[in-house]
Amino acid sequence: MSNVYLGLGSNIRPEENLSLGVRELRRHYGEVDVSSVYRGAAIGFEGDDFLNLVVRISSDETPVDICHEIERLHDLSGRDRGNDKWSSRPLDVDLLLYDDQVIDERPVRVPRSDILEYSFVLRPLAELAPDLVHPVTGKTMLTHWQEFDAESQPLELVGVIL
Repeated sequence: MSNVYLGLGSNIRPEENLSLGVRELRRHYGEVDVSSVYRGAAIGFEGDDFLNLVVRISSDETPVDICHEIERLHDLSGRDRGNDKWSSRPLDVDLLLYDDQVIDERPVRVPRSDILEYSFVLRPLAELAPDLVHPVTGKTMLTHWQEFDAESQPLELVGVIL
């Protein structure tokens, strides 16, 4: 079984769509470890705030199979997969890490660069797996979070339970 980390975010009916995502992940993979939920401003475009979290699953599926499951979740939420990367969305699920593998072959790119670029990914990941070592940098997620300029991308812990 591989340890897999996924980032989930939504700024269209976020509580409803994040609940949908986590519920479907539990149905498909069984036990799902869930971080706290954080609210942050949309980055790269004007839009409502996002709610974000990170989950850990265990799976025997390949990274490509997990990417197919992610697309199924996007379809269930009604996400329109147009060309505009920077837009509001009911559900955005990203494969962040697949064990300690480094893969850069579409559709799989792990570790996802978002881990080190965005507080809404790194903070919940560091909360969920503080001792997890980034497969490229060799540093723990907690160390990365401690070194991150959190003031540049402020987050608010919200009381959403999934």
